[in-house]
Amino acid sequence: MKRQKKAKLSSVQIIALGFFIMIALGTALLMLPLSSRAPGGASFLDALFTATSASCVTGLVPQDTGTYWTTFGQTVIILLIQVGGLGIVTFTTIVL
Repeated sequence: MKRQKKAKLSSVQIIALGFFIMIALGTALLMLPLSSRAPGGASFLDALFTATSASCVTGLVPQDTGTYWTTFGQTVIILLIQVGGLGIVTFTTIVL
């Protein structure tokens, strides 16, 4: 009987995967119709750029945050900024 080796991720891969998951989740939430004031919700590129920028704490936005995003969308953005600002490693350590 052969034993299968478990795939082990390095620390760098875990951090990159964490950022990828955070950006993907943020993008999905920002694309919801209740996140933006635009009819039908935000476009994929607007949501992706905003989520990436917020989680990496660069502060670049394709749309004005105060007028384009609803309170829910602004809450998602501030949560991405907070988690990105804390650092995904610190956040994971606190959670675990």
